[in-house]
Amino acid sequence: MKRVLRWAGAAGAGLTLVYLVLLAWVFRVSRLDQREPADAIVVLGAAQYNGRPSPVLKARLDHALDLYRAGLAPTLVVTGGIGSGDRMSEATVGHRYLRAHQVPDSAIVVRPDGRTTDESMRSVGEWMHDHEHSRMLLVSDPFHMARLRLEAKSNGLDVSTSPTLTSPIVRGSRIELGYLAEEALKLPVAAVHLMFRKPKP
Repeated sequence: MKRVLRWAGAAGAGLTLVYLVLLAWVFRVSRLDQREPADAIVVLGAAQYNGRPSPVLKARLDHALDLYRAGLAPTLVVTGGIGSGDRMSEATVGHRYLRAHQVPDSAIVVRPDGRTTDESMRSVGEWMHDHEHSRMLLVSDPFHMARLRLEAKSNGLDVSTSPTLTSPIVRGSRIELGYLAEEALKLPVAAVHLMFRKPKP
């Protein structure tokens, strides 16, 4: 019994150490802004309210607008499917918001066929490969960035990240810490996708 307890204690300590390393990486990536020229700026979806972007989605869209106006990419890709009880996709709301801010329709790509981060990245990956693009600049909340990198790489994409700094999920807040902790738990799943999904040529 003592031997079993020792093994269990060692395993628990090892798992805790791995988790802390993942949490440190999630935090580090959340503080990096890698804005640089790309084929497209990709905005990850978030909640919308009857056709209006939530404060989280608005912050992401506003940041993407700043990057687009700085000339970092010729195309904005908006993502996000239809949530439970909604009649409009997050991507459609993002498209309407960008059009209202003088972005030409020809510069916006709508990918509404994803209810999860993985599904959205697969959808974006299909569009990127179909148009022979590879380099994307991802926009989302800071806590989201580490997993987004892995999801993009699992779809054979070259990625840099630029987090919004105006989200209501304030940097350094207790709420953000909770999201960072949750993302560290999700990273192993994204890593498995990266290991076993065959990238498109």
